[in-house]
Amino acid sequence: MAVPKRKHSKSRRDKRRTHFKLNTPNVIECPHCHELKLAHRVCPNCGKYKGEEIVEVKEI
Repeated sequence: MAVPKRKHSKSRRDKRRTHFKLNTPNVIECPHCHELKLAHRVCPNCGKYKGEEIVEVKEI
């Protein structure tokens, strides 16, 4: 039976367990255009944040 020659460090052990701690980003609805956006970010669809226009969005 295979036995490790040296003890693995705690950081090496914890690197193996990182994928369990991943979670989905916090997505909310924009109050102006009702599209989904990341929380505390300017809406990429309408360019507004907290009711003010921050970024001009070019119409295609």
